[in-house]
Amino acid sequence: MRILLIAGAFNSLTQRVHAELCDGGHQVNVELVTRETPLPEVVRRHDPELVVAPMLKTAVPREVWSAYTCLIVHPGPVGDRGPSSVDWAVHLGADRWGVTVFQANDEMDAGDIWATAECAVPEVGKSDLYRNEIADAAVEAVLTAVDRVASGTHRPQPQDTLPATARTGRPRPPLRQDLRRIDWQRDPTGTVLSKLRAADSQPGVRDELLGGTWFLHGGHPEDTLTGRPGTCSPPGAARSAGRRPTARCGSPNSGPHAARGAPPRQTARHPGAGRPPPRSPRCPPRSRPPTPPGPGPTSATARRARPDSWSSRSPAVR
Repeated sequence: MRILLIAGAFNSLTQRVHAELCDGGHQVNVELVTRETPLPEVVRRHDPELVVAPMLKTAVPREVWSAYTCLIVHPGPVGDRGPSSVDWAVHLGADRWGVTVFQANDEMDAGDIWATAECAVPEVGKSDLYRNEIADAAVEAVLTAVDRVASGTHRPQPQDTLPATARTGRPRPPLRQDLRRIDWQRDPTGTVLSKLRAADSQPGVRDELLGGTWFLHGGHPEDTLTGRPGTCSPPGAARSAGRRPTARCGSPNSGPHAARGAPPRQTARHPGAGRPPPRSPRCPPRSRPPTPPGPGPTSATARRARPDSWSSRSPAVR
């Protein structure tokens, strides 16, 4: 099939979908889309048999989805809606999550379903979850959906006809900073880690530290730190939850209102157990390091976000 991928960025998921579809013998082009992109004109120029959006932050206009079959890859289970799906999966401590591929229509995240796939949710940061378990499920769902479209016989299932038991997700609001905020005096270690990991690596959890505003993210068990809640201890800045384990944040991002001249690398900590697990290889075969035993202190690492991609360019991107 002639397939056009439209995406907000040529990130790891878009690249994986592109590679898998090409390996499947499809003719695939990629267009990067912003709010200013004249999408109807772009799609007409390619005249695809199918449009797939692996990662899109803007709505597909009616002029496009009414003329072409447009598949939207949503990183949430059936019934889930909203722009912070993966954030919520980590924030809520979900054991299972999913990816839904539905057809674009005039209501966001409400189109007819072409395919779904489930995945486990290990205790990792949002970015790690997105690049691995979510991406694996997304590729599985996309390939199933594309095969069904190519068959010409499959009919997608309207979401409003599904029984309640099949809609494991629900609409959720954006996970804004007021919901992410850490209460260093009251939040137990598991809650702090979930909030930090759900914000990894963007947007981070906004906090006041060293006289400025910082965005913290990451999350690792830490069993050596002690201190009063909300205090800083050298070297670096340590956030402590007192009687509870500690979560450490290294090199937090400074926000737009952060004090100028602050050190580029600091450490914020909150009380859990063990040490930061090593980074595992991100190419298959991959194995995830075991989760350090608990209960005990926690360390969370915050670092400046980097673009999430397998490579920096591709001849298929326009």
